[in-house]
Amino acid sequence: MIAEPPLNIQEAYRFSIAPMLDYTDRHYRVLMRQITRRALLYTEMIVAKALHHSKQKNQFLDFDSIEHPIAIQIGGDDPQLLTEAAKLAEAWGYDEINLNIGCPSPRVKAGNFGACLMANPDQVARCVEAMSNASNLPITVKHRIGIDNLDSAKLLKAFVSCVAKAGAQRFIVHARKAYLKGLDPKQNRTIPPLQYERVEDLKKQLPHLKIELNGGLKDTQTCLKALETFDGAMVGRAAYEHPLRWKNIDEIIYGEQARSIKASGVIYGLLPHAEEHLHRNGRLWDICRHLLQLVEGVPGARNWRRELSSNAQKSKSDLKVLEKAAQQLLEAGL
Repeated sequence: MIAEPPLNIQEAYRFSIAPMLDYTDRHYRVLMRQITRRALLYTEMIVAKALHHSKQKNQFLDFDSIEHPIAIQIGGDDPQLLTEAAKLAEAWGYDEINLNIGCPSPRVKAGNFGACLMANPDQVARCVEAMSNASNLPITVKHRIGIDNLDSAKLLKAFVSCVAKAGAQRFIVHARKAYLKGLDPKQNRTIPPLQYERVEDLKKQLPHLKIELNGGLKDTQTCLKALETFDGAMVGRAAYEHPLRWKNIDEIIYGEQARSIKASGVIYGLLPHAEEHLHRNGRLWDICRHLLQLVEGVPGARNWRRELSSNAQKSKSDLKVLEKAAQQLLEAGL
């Protein structure tokens, strides 16, 4: 499905939910749209080479119109393949294109993209320039503060300056360095210490550039604090593990009128999407696996999660499973 973009997505990036492999699929994104209408959502990383070779590109690119504003994250180091990906992203109706220069996984490193490209800013610049020339969409870059021994303030500024000249319009900086040897991706999200001061120094040196902070932001208050210095705040695991923690984000960040958002309402809002997914021969568990963190810290939450998980994973589970789960929450006032 090719979706129409919204009329105005200005400043959506002030709060965004990070691209997370195996997490931020279209089902999770539709879930989060029941909670925030304004935040910028991201796809999982899509590898440009895989997209090029795929005969069913809709499997990578399809999304629901409700997901706007939405950015597609691309991984790759080949300007020609990234040009093709950028054209597809624009044709499919995405609002932005983000280049992944932050993933430290060995598989990604073996493909010569992700965080390892911080060692080659000229190549990143060529990639950004190629995508900028191929598409009218904004091109952004998500990266670390450094990798291995290449982690000085001077090198970080040089990297960002080089890529900005090539056409990157915004930089999302994960405030940790990445260790390409010795740490796995999960460890790279927690073991390298957060260094917000490094990102703050970058913003001071390059005040004309839009720079977002990513890493360790846990709640609305830490995001508001970040927005005192940075142009945007990006949240990852805290949004996935505690989705309703962010139910006031449109009001707090974007000045929208307050809405009453409850777990039962989120699930009821998902029913049309779930029905369509089942009609396409999808599994109910594809959606329900994202709902298990929706209810927490209240009596009966564990039993509710256990029942939903058990019923949704059955081979012939249907919409009634979701309807029952929502009704249980509604009756509990949740």
